[in-house]
Amino acid sequence: MMSASLMERRKKNRAPLQLELGVSYGLPRKGLPAPASFKRWASATLTNRVRKADLAIRLVDEREGKALNHHYRGKSSATNVLSFPAELPEGVKLPVLGDIVLCAPVVAREAKAQGKTLHAHYAHLTVHGVLHLLGLDHDDPREAEAMELLEREILAELGVDDPYQ
Repeated sequence: MMSASLMERRKKNRAPLQLELGVSYGLPRKGLPAPASFKRWASATLTNRVRKADLAIRLVDEREGKALNHHYRGKSSATNVLSFPAELPEGVKLPVLGDIVLCAPVVAREAKAQGKTLHAHYAHLTVHGVLHLLGLDHDDPREAEAMELLEREILAELGVDDPYQ
């Protein structure tokens, strides 16, 4: 876990972030985080990593989540989070990072099974998805360890418990 003094230094040295975030709901919003929560979590992930960013987050039901996971990953079930980094033409410099899709029923089941609050699990998966948009991955054990450490640090700054405990 990050020390309090290190967190204070990081907060003081933060560059201002310009974030354009669109949040859409493909299912009823009752019980789901508000756009302001997603913006807070994405901002915490992007601050000191980029100056400008444009991204979209979509919350989906199981049917849409399964269809997307099948189409893009060849998997026959829905998954908690999908990240789609922007593919801009060569030479085009826009702050578009890409899209994140969160499957609400899967997130809810996981949070319950893992004994986490829904809020904390959404925070974690949003941070995780944004890190994927920035190019981080967990394909090999060293990359996974580095990504998890970064997730822990960002979530600690947000007051969210370590998701891997």
